[in-house]
Amino acid sequence: MKVLTEKDVEHLITGAAILGTGGGGNPEEGLSILKKDLEEGRRLAIVSLDEVPNDALIVCPYFCGSIAPSKKKRKPVVFEDPMAVAFEEMEIHMGKKAFATVAVELGGINTAIPLHVASLMNLPLLDGDYLGRSAPELLHSSANIFGISLLPCVAVSEAGDIVIIERYADLNEYEDIVRSLSVVAGGFVAVVDTPINGKVAKKVVIKDTVSKCIEVGKTVKEANMTGQDPIAELVKCLNGVLLFKGLVKNYEWEDREGFLYGEATYEGVEKWKGHELKIWIKNENIIAWKDGKVVATAPDPICVVNEKGYAITNAELKERMKAVVIGAKAPEVWLTPKGIELFGPKHFGFSFDYIPIRE
Repeated sequence: MKVLTEKDVEHLITGAAILGTGGGGNPEEGLSILKKDLEEGRRLAIVSLDEVPNDALIVCPYFCGSIAPSKKKRKPVVFEDPMAVAFEEMEIHMGKKAFATVAVELGGINTAIPLHVASLMNLPLLDGDYLGRSAPELLHSSANIFGISLLPCVAVSEAGDIVIIERYADLNEYEDIVRSLSVVAGGFVAVVDTPINGKVAKKVVIKDTVSKCIEVGKTVKEANMTGQDPIAELVKCLNGVLLFKGLVKNYEWEDREGFLYGEATYEGVEKWKGHELKIWIKNENIIAWKDGKVVATAPDPICVVNEKGYAITNAELKERMKAVVIGAKAPEVWLTPKGIELFGPKHFGFSFDYIPIRE
């Protein structure tokens, strides 16, 4: 088990935001939550999958909703911390105390939240997650690749709703049910689902991704401090591909059905001058085309960062911003036939197949 320092936490959120691929929540908010935990004397710790007992209960807390700025009038707050309420309800429902939490994905908020919840309960966060990046839909969990149930699920809103889901007809309906709760709640709900034991966790959780975020964040921070090229160092750390540098020429988006749908177009600078890159967005960056040709597709991460290597989320992206686009390889579990079925281009309605990033 590793207890995190304030520097570790800063590196973690920096790296998680980069691997959040445009989504995963606001990193400033995530960092603020974790720094408050440290200020109030709570322990922030991560534990290796190898250290987890086979019969231990592992639960997955996250927020579900659109990343678009909410235009709805906020309802009166009943639960100041709906996530803590959801966590306690899950333990009551399962009749067992949790051993650790696990992140559903990597992102500025959705990696911070399970660590924050763990600190409130004096528990560690597993060094791993279900994605190895961020993704828009609830079905984008490695548990689904292995046929592991996400249920029961507890969803709680700030306004006071508590909903427990014990069965769904199929994964798409599960998505619709929880997403609709977030719409009714005015933007988001706190969710705790996928209660599994340690033996199952060792099979389905993507290992060491929290440590990877810390490494990525540290790489970017140190490159900026020592005068190295942060983009080159980030590409190396991600074992990635530098796809494009440019200015945001156009960015159109809409908040629909609990998602931010959008399309960002970049006009090239430096050696990319005269070229154009387009990214299709569903909360996260999903497909990228350069001059009309597909150059990157989900499940491979498409990371958009500024010149210093820090993440630009799709909630803050604006026209005339200068940005750098980096592609990386998805974890192997997502490159299986079932992984591609759940998270490849055809899942999002495109007619073409997944194209590996280095092709």
